[in-house]
Amino acid sequence: MKTPRDLKETGENIVYVKPVDVADLPEEVQEQAGELTQLFAVHDSKGAQLALVADRKLAFTLARQHDMVPMTVH
Repeated sequence: MKTPRDLKETGENIVYVKPVDVADLPEEVQEQAGELTQLFAVHDSKGAQLALVADRKLAFTLARQHDMVPMTVH
């Protein structure tokens, strides 16, 4: 199994996927989330948010479509 360090050394782009409670987001985003109580954020290795999507599977798919290696943050 490759560790994050191994992946970084191979030049692969790692992104981190983490759950975000809708209640913790700005009101504008809460309104757009509709009935959802949780979204998933995709962050680069420096912590910058790249995307905010409806579910974990979509976050992983999005990352892979952009040649990135998604990893879950607990």
